[in-house]
This record gives sequence, C-alpha cells and structure tokens, in this order.
Amino acid sequence: MSYYEKNGGVAVWSFRESILFTVILLLSGLVLELLGGGNGVSLPSWPLNAIWLSGIVSGIVIAGIWGRQHWFIAWLGGIPLGLSLIFALAFLSFFGGVLPQEQGVGSEWVLRFRFNQVFSSWPFALVVLFFMINLGLSLVWKLVPFRRSNLQFILFHAGFWIALTCGLFGASDLQRVIIPLYEGEASSRGYHAGTKRTVDLPFSLHLNDFEMEEYAPQLGLYDPSRDRLEAESSNAVLQVDKGVKASWPELQVEVETYFPHALKDPQGKPVPSDTLAGTPYAFIRGTFKGKPFSGWVSTGSPHEEPVFIVLDRKLLVLIPGSAKKYRSEVMIRDERDNPHQVLLEVNRPVSINGWKLYQMGYDVEAGRWSKLSLVEGVRDPWLPAVYTGFFMILIGNVLFFWKGMKKTRVL
Repeated sequence: MSYYEKNGGVAVWSFRESILFTVILLLSGLVLELLGGGNGVSLPSWPLNAIWLSGIVSGIVIAGIWGRQHWFIAWLGGIPLGLSLIFALAFLSFFGGVLPQEQGVGSEWVLRFRFNQVFSSWPFALVVLFFMINLGLSLVWKLVPFRRSNLQFILFHAGFWIALTCGLFGASDLQRVIIPLYEGEASSRGYHAGTKRTVDLPFSLHLNDFEMEEYAPQLGLYDPSRDRLEAESSNAVLQVDKGVKASWPELQVEVETYFPHALKDPQGKPVPSDTLAGTPYAFIRGTFKGKPFSGWVSTGSPHEEPVFIVLDRKLLVLIPGSAKKYRSEVMIRDERDNPHQVLLEVNRPVSINGWKLYQMGYDVEAGRWSKLSLVEGVRDPWLPAVYTGFFMILIGNVLFFWKGMKKTRVL
C-alpha cells in the first residue's frame, strides 16, 4: 500500500487506494441497480429526510472532532479520496448530459443501469454520500479550531455543501402542480402532470379575466391536397400590414387594407371594432396566372368562420399570429380567507403560502378568446437553504479575490 503523512504523522491511504475504493463504489451502485430492476434511490420526504440529514451531520462532526487522528477518518476527509470522488461525479454527469434523462427512454442496458435517470441512481447516491462525508470532514477540521485565515475556505466549501445536500435531500419535498382555471370560477386543487394525482392547495384561485396580445397575423398559401403551406418566394415571415407584398409561383399579392380588429356589418363588410370581439381582416389585391383578383381574408374566431380566397385548388389564408404576451387577473384567497388581487404573467411569479404561482399556458385552439388559464404551482421548502449556500459561495469568492488583490498590492 502507498501512504502519505497527515494529521501529525498519521499514515493514510493515498491515491491508489482512493481510486480503487471509488471504482468499487461505482460497481456496487451498478450491482444495486441490477438487483433493484433499475428503480434507483427514493429519498424520504419531510420529516424523515431532515432526520437523515441531521444524523449525517452529527456523525461527520463527531468523527471529525474526536476521530481525526484515526487513519481511516483522516483518509475519508483527505484530498486523494475527494479528488477521486469528484472524477466519479464528473463521469456520471457525463452520462447525464449525453443520454436523454427521461423515464423509460433508452436501450435495455441504459434502463437496467438507470443511465436514463443518473441523478437518482445508486452509483450517484453512493458517490455523493461519500463526497458529502469527505467535504464535511475537511470543513470540521477547518472550523475546529477556528482561525480567521480559514474563513474564505469555510464559506466557499460550507456553502457548496449546504447547497448540494439541501438540494438533494429536499428534492422529495418539491411539489410542482398544474392548476386549470376557468373564467368566473374558483379552484383550490392542482394535479401532477406525470401522475395526474390531485393535490389540495392551502389557497384558492379565482380567474377574473384572461388577456392575451398577439403578433400580427401572417399571409399564407395553403394547399389542401397536401395539407401544407406553400413557401413564399422570399422565404420571409409575412406579417400582415398595409402595403405588404408577397409572391408565390404565378401569384402576386398586396395588402391594401388591414384591420387588426374588425367585425362584419349587416351588409357583410368588415368594419373596425374593439379588441375584445374583433378579428383580424385584410383586403388583398393581386394577380393569379395573370388574372387580377381581390377579396377579404380573416383568421376567424370562435364567433366567426375564417375567410379565405380560393385560387384554383389552393387557398390564400390569414394565419393567426403567435402569442406575444398573456396574463391572468386572479383573486387569491389564502389560508385565512384573506383576498389578494394579483396579475399572473409569464416569468413573473407570485408567492402565496410557501408556493410560487406561474402563468403557464391557455387554450391554444381558442387563442386570445381562451376562457382557460393554466397556472403552475411550485413549492420547494428547501430552496431558502440552497440559496443560503449559494450566497455563502459568493461571499467566499469575494474574499478570495480580495485576498488575492491584497497580496498583489492592487488594494
């Protein structure tokens, strides 16, 4: 065996034994996956996960303070094992980055060894467990006895340890549900997208109104026989506006009039209207096979059929514009039945009773006339601890650069 000296002359295993141990750890994890049918590791939820984590922390502190002179404890917290475990994590993360991480996706050997869900597999769990122990022991040795010179190391590595462990142990407490809301109705239930299991929420949501802004519609030449749109000559996105020109083989058109919102009058002629009821209309002039034509086209709506121009076996159509912005006016009643009037928008979550609510979607077929709003609710009680770890890492980095600048006399 090879040794190196540490902790007052204690003989400790070196890199060769550490690498061998890490390989055995990975192989043991793969064997456990085979025996378990590739079902991986299922961590308990609150409060058992907190009890487990408290037990691990207590064991690390006790071993670090009272067992640091023992060769095995010194090796567990040593650099050779730490580097070996980091390489093992990088190896497993490679599979996690290259292979699709979805349940039931992949070849037979991928499913058997759970490479399709690496980060919940036995090899990953075992490596992370010993990495937590290794990093935790090194932190205890820097903390006891405490020296100010170790503050940067403590902040950076303790922050990393907290973010990693709380992120992993708290994963089982993460809840992500979809809450369907209909205008004029309230709901206090959501469901998990994967399992469709219903979840009772500690608050209720009442959808007052759903609003959506769209980009301008687009002109298109539709071929019903092949069920596809013909490519325009310039391959440009033809957003409709007054004066816009477009061409296809044997067809040239120009938008003479454009109403973003219009309704038909009693004579059947489109006239401008308000944004809530109106439908985009465009008056087109052009030539097809050398013959002039003109007419109105419209995207249609739940209240009106779409209007198009027939050109032999093809149709000149107006395609609805994609969503530009959409939001929901919602009344939230919390656990104490206190009302909260909020506006849910994409990437602008609202917090209530430990949940974050996100504007997720709507009835795509109905478009801006949708009476359905899909809200995503996310609850992650461990997230503040993870953010605390990231903040400690940030402070540790600031101290590192500050020390470096002082040494080089920049400051």
